[in-house]
Amino acid sequence: MHILIIHQAFASLDEPGGTRHHEFARLLASRGHQVTVIASPVSYITGAPLTPTPLPKLGEGQGVRVIRASVYEAHHKSFFHRIIAFFSFMISSFWIGLSVKNVDLVWGTSPPIFQGVTAWLLARLKGAKFLFEVRDLWPQFAIAVGVLKNPVIIRMSEWLERFLYRRADRVMVNSPGFIAHVSSRGAKRVELIPNGADPSMFDPSDDGADFRRAHHLEDKFVALYAGAHGMSNDLDVLLDAAKLLADEKKIQIVLLGDGKEKTALQKRAEEMKLTNVTFVSSVPKSEMPNALAASDVCIAILKPLEEYKTTYPNKVFDYMAAGRAVVLAIDGVIREVVEAAECGLFIEPGNPSAMADAIRKLESDPQKRRAMGLNGRKYLEKNFSRAAIGEKLVELLEEMVKKQK
Repeated sequence: MHILIIHQAFASLDEPGGTRHHEFARLLASRGHQVTVIASPVSYITGAPLTPTPLPKLGEGQGVRVIRASVYEAHHKSFFHRIIAFFSFMISSFWIGLSVKNVDLVWGTSPPIFQGVTAWLLARLKGAKFLFEVRDLWPQFAIAVGVLKNPVIIRMSEWLERFLYRRADRVMVNSPGFIAHVSSRGAKRVELIPNGADPSMFDPSDDGADFRRAHHLEDKFVALYAGAHGMSNDLDVLLDAAKLLADEKKIQIVLLGDGKEKTALQKRAEEMKLTNVTFVSSVPKSEMPNALAASDVCIAILKPLEEYKTTYPNKVFDYMAAGRAVVLAIDGVIREVVEAAECGLFIEPGNPSAMADAIRKLESDPQKRRAMGLNGRKYLEKNFSRAAIGEKLVELLEEMVKKQK
């Protein structure tokens, strides 16, 4: 079958960002299917232009092809500019998608939800199945965090959300916490293909010496946050925790990643005279194993909002695959995973004192944090391995297209 994926933030292993779709696309190609991806030429994480890196084909007429559509390149400036970027991709990806022939299934992924419109329309014009993937609950999250306030735009966004759920042949979610939401808004058939990680990419015994040397962390206890630096990520809590840890000379908090809040965070850290905080730019996924190996504990954090209790953040599964103990400042379904795996400490979201105490506790007990890390690795291998999750995805897509034929 030929699968067309509409995904503005698609990232391959040599680019910063989540690689869920890259890994799935390669798996589908290895099974003899053809995959075409229409993506942005600008990194969603850094805002920098991406160098075209076409993926090699796996066989005659089969493989993965990535087409970069034109897009407005200032999505990091403000919410208004981000919306313009989303609409520009919605339009450009549609026109490119028209030229992609013999498509059996169109896979749209949200956010941004607007590319779901492109996927739906292309599927209908091509007589293909429409798979709509929900990776975040938009517009609910945007409303909760305060970036979407206009009541007219909110009503239009919620209408569009329901429209796409009802017209999708299947709605796919990456967290069990999303199922009730999409079902209550009209999704007929909901499939859970959860986030996870590829344990073969990570070596729990690695000490990340290269990363430590590069960032002057050789003798430090490294508490690492890896991911977006945005409004939702509540990274000011980490700066406040660092202030509380200022007398712990061995502990260093490392913030790895980029995002529109990063400049403000760096400025605040400088004003607070935090010498125990290190900012590191985003790295490609292929370099993440070395970065996580350099950590002693890893941090996952979101704002203390009820809506975020529904999420399965990708970073937590990477931390588990790397065999590192997790300090988790996110309640809800991901807390259930961490507690079932016995791989970390849950703390109250939005609480710098609890964050500092958890880091201190794990720094003082290397045996415990090592056991937690190995527990997480073992649990991930059994329950959230990307290969096993990918098998379920392949079965889902093949079933959808088989029914069509």
